[in-house]
Amino acid sequence: MKPLYYFLLLLSLTGCYQIERNCQDYQLGTFKSEVNINDSLYVSSFTRTKTLQIETYNNKVDSSQVRWINDCEAIFKTINPKNRVEKKDIHLKILTTTDSSYTFEYSYVGDKIKQKGVAIKLN
Repeated sequence: MKPLYYFLLLLSLTGCYQIERNCQDYQLGTFKSEVNINDSLYVSSFTRTKTLQIETYNNKVDSSQVRWINDCEAIFKTINPKNRVEKKDIHLKILTTTDSSYTFEYSYVGDKIKQKGVAIKLN
């Protein structure tokens, strides 16, 4: 009986834990993003409005329409796709926030492979 009691006590303490996310603080602004893929760090900068994101990576500018699903999730659609891959929408989910950054995961819509990164708010 004691193991069941300890298990229920532990479950009650961990079941109430919820990460606080202030996602609305990161829907607008200018950011620097860092994503680590296969031991390579990719850094970009972007500016986001309520409906548009303009990103610069390797001196190339890319613009996407932004549609917020809820406060912490958005869908990005490339405005002028140049190939088949760029035609795929991207789903972004903010996982955690701090006072100046957020951790996110993203993938192509419908794809099970997700990448994680960090975005730092510059203004």
